Amino acid sequence: MTLAFLLTSLVVVATPGAGALYTVSVGLAHGTRASVFAATGCTAGIAPSMLAAVTGLAAVLHSSAVAFQAVKWAGVAYLLFLAWVTWRDRSELTAGPTASAPPGAWRIMRTAVAVNTLNPKLTIFFFAFLPQFVDPARPAVGQMLWLSAVFMAMTFVVFAGYGAFAAGVRTTVIRRPRVVTAMRRTFAATYVALAARMAVTTR
Repeated sequence: MTLAFLLTSLVVVATPGAGALYTVSVGLAHGTRASVFAATGCTAGIAPSMLAAVTGLAAVLHSSAVAFQAVKWAGVAYLLFLAWVTWRDRSELTAGPTASAPPGAWRIMRTAVAVNTLNPKLTIFFFAFLPQFVDPARPAVGQMLWLSAVFMAMTFVVFAGYGAFAAGVRTTVIRRPRVVTAMRRTFAATYVALAARMAVTTR
């Protein structure tokens, strides 16, 4: 493992995307504990892309326009669904003893897994990214699995940090209903923007 790999991975992980956005929204709405579940789900959602890259399935997405388009449009539809749910949400954000119970851990993680799994660019990224840091003199599969594990660990730490920060400012935010409404609309608009960006992606 090289410093270049660590720095490149950190830049990729820290760049806000659908997974980071979802984790932040969960942290704002439900607190630190819920955001950790979201970060866990987003991290787990990397596994299918990692396994696809290691086993060569990413080559299918790269070479088959039909397969790539199918996964891409499923991801677009899911992001638009999240935008619709977020925009229509009228529930109050509360903190303390009267706070409403957040969604169950499994529900949060299932949504987070779907956000990252339904992103064909993540699979292509792994397919193009990992080989650059593989030593040809050593078994490739073991190296790719190790590098992927490090990438996933970095994802969890960074996303959990995003969620914890969001949860930290939650008390201040929820005291201002207009801020909450603006926040939800901003998240919804960002989901739409991410969906639009994914929709125009060819490879």
